[in-house]
This record gives sequence, structure tokens and C-alpha cells, in this order.
Amino acid sequence: MTRVWDEFVASVFDHVSPGLLLLLMLAAAGLLGSLWYWYPRWIPRRWPRLPTWKKRAKRPKTKKAPAPKKDEEEEESEPLFEPEVVLPNGMLLADRLASEGRYAEAIRQRLRDVVGDLTAAGVVSPLPGTTAAEVAASAAQHRPAVAAPLGGATDLFSEVWYGDRPADRVHDDHMRTLTGEVRSRMTGGAR
Repeated sequence: MTRVWDEFVASVFDHVSPGLLLLLMLAAAGLLGSLWYWYPRWIPRRWPRLPTWKKRAKRPKTKKAPAPKKDEEEEESEPLFEPEVVLPNGMLLADRLASEGRYAEAIRQRLRDVVGDLTAAGVVSPLPGTTAAEVAASAAQHRPAVAAPLGGATDLFSEVWYGDRPADRVHDDHMRTLTGEVRSRMTGGAR
């Protein structure tokens, strides 16, 4: 069997150079890979298709209503962060999360609330994808008085949220104290 294979490869290399053969094999692999990736689209509808594992319910196609266009001025003035989230019963969302024992989420919501307050006050204008540390650094540039408590709040948030540190009531109370101090220094500090 080995001799037959060797003779076959030798006869192929007699007619085609190894570099050209490699190029043809790569082109064939690319073509097969493309066909495999876009499989359902390249088969005409009149050809039978392979059965799928899940039967999909046929839904009527509906057209989506176009989104109303906003003026460019309105889009620029919309803040990315909302000030404190107040529930219909007047309770803050962070307080509700803490009362349910979801302290990590309460800590995150308290930081969101204080960043929303900083944004509403014009201290920072975070872009999508801005990290908490970047917001804290920007706020410290504009209002140096908030640097220490906001830095502590972002450190606590990072330890709990990204460091997988279990949070409890003590952490939530500390975050509440830090965010309260940020708010008091924000209103008292000059720009």
C-alpha cells in the first residue's frame, strides 16, 4: 500500500510542481470552507435541503417601522447616565437591591447613580465604553474635591464587581457613605 501511494505522489509531482499543488489545495480548501460557511444560501430553493435539527415556526415577515429621526442637537444633549433611579414607590433602586440582599448589584447601582449625578452636573461626559476609573480621573480633573471619595468608590466597585469579591451590607454601607461624600463635595466644590 505504501509503494502504491509513493508512486501516485511521484506521478503527480512529475506533472505538477509542489508549489502549484499546494496553492491549488489551499484554494480548494478556501472554496470548500466558504461553501460550508454560507451553506443554505448557495443552494437554489428548488433543490432539496438537508434536514435541520430544530423545526422553526414560520412567522409572517413584518416590516419594522422606521425609527423617528431626532435632531442632531437633541442627540448630543442626551446624557449617557441618568441621575438616581427612583422606583414608583419613591425608593431608590440601589436601596431596593440592598434590601433584597443583592449587595454587588446595589454597589454597582450606587456608582451608576453618582456617575449620573456627575454627568448631569456637567462635571464629566463619559462616552460609551468608559471605565469607572476613567470617569473618576476625569471627575478629579474637573473637581479635585471629589477625587478621594470617588476613587474609593470605584476601587470598591472594581474589587466587588470585577474581582469577584463577595459583597455584604458593610460594603454597601461603605459605598453609600462614599457616594454621599461625592455628592456633598460636588455641590460644595467649585469647578
